[in-house]
Amino acid sequence: MDAATHIGSTARPSSAPPAVRPASWSGTLGRHLARRLIEIGARDVFSVPGDFNLTLLDHLIAEPELNLIGCCNELNAGYAADGYARSRGVGACVVTFTVGGLSVINAIAGAYSENLPVICIVGGPNSNDFGTNRILHHTIGLPDFSQELHCFQTVTCSQAVVNNLDDAHEQIDTAISTALKESKPVYISVSCNLPGIPHRTFARDPVPFFLAPKISNQLGLEAAVEAAAGFLNRAVKSVLVGGPKIRVAKAQQAFVELANASGYPVAVLPSGKGLVPEHHPSFIGTYWGAVSTSFCAEIVESADAYLFAGPIFNDFSSVGYSLLIKKEKAIMVEPNRVTIGNGPSFGWVFMADFLSALAKKLERNSAALENYRRIYVPPGIPLKRENHELLRVNILFKHIQEMLSGDTAVIADTGDSWFNCQKLGLPENCGYEFQMQYGSIGWSVGATLGYAQAAKDKRVIACIGDGSFQVTAQDISTMIRCGQKSIIFLINNGGYSIEAEIHDGPYNVIKNWDYSGLVDAIHNGEGKCWTAKVRTEGELIEAIVTATGEHKDSLCFVEVFVHKDDTSKELLEWGSRVSAANSRPPNPQ
Repeated sequence: MDAATHIGSTARPSSAPPAVRPASWSGTLGRHLARRLIEIGARDVFSVPGDFNLTLLDHLIAEPELNLIGCCNELNAGYAADGYARSRGVGACVVTFTVGGLSVINAIAGAYSENLPVICIVGGPNSNDFGTNRILHHTIGLPDFSQELHCFQTVTCSQAVVNNLDDAHEQIDTAISTALKESKPVYISVSCNLPGIPHRTFARDPVPFFLAPKISNQLGLEAAVEAAAGFLNRAVKSVLVGGPKIRVAKAQQAFVELANASGYPVAVLPSGKGLVPEHHPSFIGTYWGAVSTSFCAEIVESADAYLFAGPIFNDFSSVGYSLLIKKEKAIMVEPNRVTIGNGPSFGWVFMADFLSALAKKLERNSAALENYRRIYVPPGIPLKRENHELLRVNILFKHIQEMLSGDTAVIADTGDSWFNCQKLGLPENCGYEFQMQYGSIGWSVGATLGYAQAAKDKRVIACIGDGSFQVTAQDISTMIRCGQKSIIFLINNGGYSIEAEIHDGPYNVIKNWDYSGLVDAIHNGEGKCWTAKVRTEGELIEAIVTATGEHKDSLCFVEVFVHKDDTSKELLEWGSRVSAANSRPPNPQ
């Protein structure tokens, strides 16, 4: 949160005394936790039951403003909380001790890598069992119950093991407030015998807790702006590039202010797509090195100054460390730090403050944008097809492009969907999400569930490869049960195409499923669900008309058959460069 914020159960000023409940009523840990989740915006909680969390689930269900959504497995519950947090700003999941916790931890690690506040709640052992030297089920067979905690310590920003009611209020509130401040997941373990026991610390409305505002060091901010303005105003051709950390810095509006004021061309790193408005008149596309949008890399890499807001440069986003950018030409703006060229670096300067202040100091310079407009060639020859020709991927995405509006959102799973969805032009207010830093195949099924639950005003269009879908297919069931109306395009090319382009082998070929038949079986006549198999462009057009018309209120699953080698040119180029980076020989000793 970018301002001082009180979070409590009422709109009462923080100076007013909390209302005292009648003497006959005492609050419980379970109710307190439920109220806190509602207050922070996590009104849908994704769960899998297990014997250690059942009592806690009872108390969450008893809260009328909270909606408990049962998932088919813990991994998908975590992915759903991730997707929910992308839309709502925070997500939550509830699982059971160790067997559930270690199952959900992969999703929590992904949320950590993407700077998403997810409240991961685990039903833990009975409070009487701690320190008794007993061996419990759902553990690895040692009398020490801390294995799960140790695992979560590296992928969460705060951990709370609640096995004492006297400390429970403080532990829970500290963990939740830390998640919001750090925009990272937290781990809260609650002993299974505690949720329903009344305790004096919960006997009145929750005391609002205070999130300290993030205020830039004023002298540092002024110095950073002065240095950056001088750096950019001396340049002939300057460019702005938005990255994924714009989200955690809550700096989307400030970035647009800077774009409007500067006149510079605006690009986006692949992992930042959806965070920069593509309808902006200065937008030139995705900067992704050798696999950039046409004419974008040429403008970025030929600039004599570039400002990167919230970048992450890993081997994937840098196409095997092959970006042609130079540190001495770059201003790197992190959520709380600004570094100009080879120095200086200004700490405790927050991105939104910096970008807004810089916008007021820049001289307008559209030279690089005018250069882009001179060299830009619009897409040329329309794609043609033969009658009854097997559908091509580029034809598929041409039609997906036509489906997009401000009432839709796109979710792309790891694989060639990264590259094909990256080329989609996003209309104003069209959502877009994918998981580039962690890159976990199958992420999109749970994320689609969570995002669609949070953003009921949008119809989610998910693009998933067959290999990814096999990892997490079960929670199509939960989407149907929740009455969701997403459109899922399952791209069936018979294997892991992204892995094959990095390093091919027989392990990249998978058993083919009747995917639409599987979804029909999951549907089983309960709820609204429609499926189709598509092999030609004509069948695709017919399926889209049906999904957006007759079945606009149903979950629609369209299985699209394409050739196993029908991949984007960007994946071919990217795969060869990432392969070269992966196969570098050891450095000489």
